[in-house]
Amino acid sequence: MSEPSDLERIKRDSRHLRGSLLESLADPVTRALRADDVQLLKFHGGYQQDDRDVREARRLAKLEPDYSFFLRLRLPGGVMSPAQWLAMDAMAQRHGTRGLRLTTRQTIQTHGIEKRNLRAAAQAIHACGLDTIAACGDDNRNVVAAVNPLLSRVHARVFEQAQALSLHLRPQSRAWHETWLGEPPSAGDEAEPLLGDAYLPRKFKHGFAVPPDNDIDVYSQDVGFVAIVEEGELAGYDVLVGGGMGASHGDAKTYPRMASPIGFITPDHVTALAVAALTTQRDFGDRAERRHARFKYTVDDKGLAWIKAEIERRAGFTLQPARGFEFTQRGDRFGWREGEDGRWHLGLRIPFGRVHDKDGVTRQTGMRAIAALLAEHAPDAQIRLTPNQNAFIAGVPANRRERIDALAKAHDLALHRSATRLALNTIACVALPTCGLAMAESERWMPGFLPRMQALLDQHGLRDEPIDLRISGCPNGCSRPYLAEIALIGKAPGRYNLMLGGDHRGQRMNALYRENITEPEILAALDELFARFASGREDDEHFGDFLARTHVVAPPQPREAAA
Repeated sequence: MSEPSDLERIKRDSRHLRGSLLESLADPVTRALRADDVQLLKFHGGYQQDDRDVREARRLAKLEPDYSFFLRLRLPGGVMSPAQWLAMDAMAQRHGTRGLRLTTRQTIQTHGIEKRNLRAAAQAIHACGLDTIAACGDDNRNVVAAVNPLLSRVHARVFEQAQALSLHLRPQSRAWHETWLGEPPSAGDEAEPLLGDAYLPRKFKHGFAVPPDNDIDVYSQDVGFVAIVEEGELAGYDVLVGGGMGASHGDAKTYPRMASPIGFITPDHVTALAVAALTTQRDFGDRAERRHARFKYTVDDKGLAWIKAEIERRAGFTLQPARGFEFTQRGDRFGWREGEDGRWHLGLRIPFGRVHDKDGVTRQTGMRAIAALLAEHAPDAQIRLTPNQNAFIAGVPANRRERIDALAKAHDLALHRSATRLALNTIACVALPTCGLAMAESERWMPGFLPRMQALLDQHGLRDEPIDLRISGCPNGCSRPYLAEIALIGKAPGRYNLMLGGDHRGQRMNALYRENITEPEILAALDELFARFASGREDDEHFGDFLARTHVVAPPQPREAAA
């Protein structure tokens, strides 16, 4: 058996995630943390980064890299009160740069925090009733859930289960409170009954979807719960296991995988099922090779039938046969919708999740004004984040709609009224200059690339075609690119792999079409394919379905359900 990776040593020796973080934070000589503490910080919801745009210049000047940090919220279901949004906005203004970043994991991260300000930033987060525990690292990540629980009783029930599961699976260690809030050290021995002393082999993700919307990309989750609604009530969930989007260029042993169905459970079995799946991965996941350490590889190595049987053994019950479900779309619904209780919900497009005042665009000011209005006049309203980098203003009284509309229009938050479907359906990861894994541009490239791609669609009479585009600066796939109709995966500066053929519901992966190509080559390839699509599509056929039907690409088949 191979030796555990060095990160396993760091976790085991960390005294339940404490390490020497306090000493690192107090060191005035460097703006960085000690190497082991950089890894432990992830479990506390933070990453150490540096500005890669100036890395070489600083090296030549014999200066250390321009280090800074981001903090990410643990925010199950993406739900915040208006007061919490205002607190996060104030924290970002005081301690961060580039505003607030809405992530594809339905939460917020704030970039550009200096080491000397990290504790103050964490304390500001805690003061408004939030935290960053387990937002990163080898643990159970932010639990995502169908976006608008205020729209129906079913959504509300699903959100409650997501919130309860997040709390149940988070680390029990008090290291976060001691490190950031100055809580006295814990007396006696601590234990991590679920995660274990070495925590998980890699990150683990749960998600709850409510058909007909697959707005969380449930097939990308390690464990996905798909709500089965019968006669208007939540009957339970079909369970999917083994999803994951990450891969590594040139390593055939790594690959994206869609989750596979294993059966149906009733709502009261959610926690037991989740614990059984998580502890199965804890005990059988690969701790020697981190590229092979996600649950999807454990599922394939052991076999889906074995995984199902082990989950049933640990959970103490037998899964029922899957009930089956149908998704019709996965993108967010923009504009106003009325809920069952007569309150209103406004879906806002936030391009690439960046809430920032820059170059005359004042989205951060606009969201602050909307949150302040709600905090004063409708404090029980909510701001809900989506896994597609957008935001809902939820639970709005009818008499506040006009004022919120005016604020949205004044601050470039009403893009859903004028933007093309392509602009509404594009997701991009952060990538350069801060992500240490990025091989190519993503978010910064999009403002120039999107209009050129849109021009091709216009040229072929496809202006409002609902094509979804996803861009990732590397193959790790934070933007879930392998489920897109069109995806661009960074290979090197200015070069991408062009992936095609996913479907609009997120139920089919795409496949490689062209490798390591430049922007002009990408546009030329799409120009040809858009022309073929415009002339050869069937009635109401989507672009990804056309590419699969005409064998432009051969998307991989999903794994079979467990018996």
